[in-house]
Amino acid sequence: MTTAAERARSLRKRHQRERQAVVFGSLVAGLGVVGLLAAAIYSGVVPAPFLDRSFTTASPTGLANALPPPPCPPTGTLPVTYNVVTVNVFNASSRAGLAGQTARELATRGFLVGTTANATVTPTAPEEVRFGEAGLAAAYTLASNLTDPVLILDTRTDGSVDLILSNTFPGLVDAAGVALDPSTPLVGVASCVALDQALKSAVPGPTPSPTPTEPAPTDGATPDPAATTG
Repeated sequence: MTTAAERARSLRKRHQRERQAVVFGSLVAGLGVVGLLAAAIYSGVVPAPFLDRSFTTASPTGLANALPPPPCPPTGTLPVTYNVVTVNVFNASSRAGLAGQTARELATRGFLVGTTANATVTPTAPEEVRFGEAGLAAAYTLASNLTDPVLILDTRTDGSVDLILSNTFPGLVDAAGVALDPSTPLVGVASCVALDQALKSAVPGPTPSPTPTEPAPTDGATPDPAATTG
C-alpha cells in the first residue's frame, strides 16, 4: 500500500523530469534556430550589415599619405659623388646593431657617415630618408642605393641626410645594381612636387646640438692650448 509520503516523492520526481524536459527542449530548439540563422547568413539568404562594417585600423600607406609630398629635383640636377654626402644612420628597428652595420656598408661605398644612433621617430616605410633643401641631390644620390625609400623634406639648413631604418629594412641594394650616372640628371620619385611647393610643407628638421665655446680670458691674454691646470 502506497503511503502519502511516497506519493508526494513520486509527484516531485515527475515534476522535476517535466521541468528538465522543458529546459532541454528549449535549448535544443534555440540551437536549431541559431544554426538555421547562421546557415542563412552564410548562404546570403539573410543579410548581415554588421559584417560589412569597415574598420579604421591605421595602415602604413595611410601614414605615408599623411606626410608631405617629396620634392622633385630641379631640372638638370645631377647626382653628387658619394664622398661629399654625409649620412646620419638611425635604427628604428628591434634589430640591434642595424644602424652601425648599415653605416659601415655605406662607408665602404664611399659615403661619409655622421651620427649613428637609435631613432627618435617612427619611420613610415622600411627605409626613410630625411633631408633639407641643401641636401636634395645628396638625398636622391643616397636613395639610389636603397630599395624603396620614402623621401621627406625638412627644414634643416645643412646638406646632411638622415637614413632611418625600420624592422623591415631589406638592406642596401647591390652596389653593382645602382643605376646612377654622374652625367645624367636625377629623376624625381613618384608623386614628387616642385621644390618651392614642397618647401611650404617641409617638416621640422633636427635640432642642432649647441657647439661648446671656450670661455674668454678675463685678463685679455690669449689662452695657451698647451697649458695644464693643477
